[in-house]
Amino acid sequence: MKPEELIYDWNQLPGSHDYAAVKVELDDETLRDGLQNPSVTDPPIDKKIELLHVMVDLGIHSADIGLPGAGPRAYDAVLALAREIVDHDLPIAANAAARTVRADIEPIARIQQATGLPLEVGAFIGSSPIRQYAEDWDVDRILAATRDAIGFAVGEGLDVMYVTEDTTRSRPKTLVRLFSAAVEAGAKRICLADTVGHATPHGVRRLVRFAKDFVAGTEEPVKIDWHGHRDRGFGLANALAAIEEGVDRVHGTALGIGERIGNVEMDLLLVNLHLLGAHNHPIDRLPEYCRVTAEMCGIEVPYNYPVIGDDAFRTGTGVHAAAIIKAMQKGDGWLEDCVYSGVPASIVGRRQVIEISPVSGLSNVRFWLSQHGYDPDDEALCEAVFALAKRCDHTLSRMEIEREIARLQAVRA
Repeated sequence: MKPEELIYDWNQLPGSHDYAAVKVELDDETLRDGLQNPSVTDPPIDKKIELLHVMVDLGIHSADIGLPGAGPRAYDAVLALAREIVDHDLPIAANAAARTVRADIEPIARIQQATGLPLEVGAFIGSSPIRQYAEDWDVDRILAATRDAIGFAVGEGLDVMYVTEDTTRSRPKTLVRLFSAAVEAGAKRICLADTVGHATPHGVRRLVRFAKDFVAGTEEPVKIDWHGHRDRGFGLANALAAIEEGVDRVHGTALGIGERIGNVEMDLLLVNLHLLGAHNHPIDRLPEYCRVTAEMCGIEVPYNYPVIGDDAFRTGTGVHAAAIIKAMQKGDGWLEDCVYSGVPASIVGRRQVIEISPVSGLSNVRFWLSQHGYDPDDEALCEAVFALAKRCDHTLSRMEIEREIARLQAVRA
């Protein structure tokens, strides 16, 4: 049977967003915002370069390669990444972060001049009333900094993305003044930043519509970015809401690492856009993307992390396993991948795995034995392993199962 005859897809009913028509770009912030997470290790440059190549293979359009104004180590890393893109003609655009001050922008200009790589400055400055109060700023001071920094960047031949930090808690009138000043000074993008993860999907939609109305009122081809955080758990949902409202580019990081509890998960964004028809590039290297990030940053991937975690396509439950096994027996790879999974394991180069646990049925046992070179029709063997599972409080390891098999074989001998 055809897939559309077996799955009634509520996501694709009339009136749903047409993701196949979406032209959104993806900007990878792993090497900048991701590395600001307080629990990660800033990796050596060779690992950053390795990750950059995987980004390319996943079809990611651009990458924030660092904040060179942060110091010599940061500067050297950004310079090396820029050279890697040029030397290997990598099909990925690059940007670098900066406070909205000349001192942060000047190093980016130097790197562009040294490498010949066109760089976009992500110039950020706080815009919300709470930031203004805490910093003792007023809007006039922010406007002056904005005009001076962007004017300097444009004069140095740099493209500018103007990032209003804490956009999601900023007043509309203030945003209009700041956006207007930035565009007049030469910014080609405005970035809506949910810096503290405050927004809900409804709030994102309202803000994006507001920004689009602003852009429509200008005479410049200004693009809109979305940069979200996960403090309330809305990161991915907010990114999809922003895409549905028509932003041009969305930011994310591998495994969602970033300030505090992190950013939009680029890996999960890729999976969802792929399934929705908006990202047609292969994503089979996604596990490697996450593995490289975890290893280089010194973090663990949670076992229950969607798509990438060890348990994403693994079950020891009898009912689930029975359905997957029956699908396998039909010789239909698509059916096997989808009967008990909302994400086909094959799109990320993985497969369904059946284990034996206290909630397993005999079908789990027989299948496991057949997959590991044992006789699934040996009833005594099946019953022995099944009984072991029912006595345990966890999923059996291969060592535990084979120890039980060896015990039975010794009795028989």
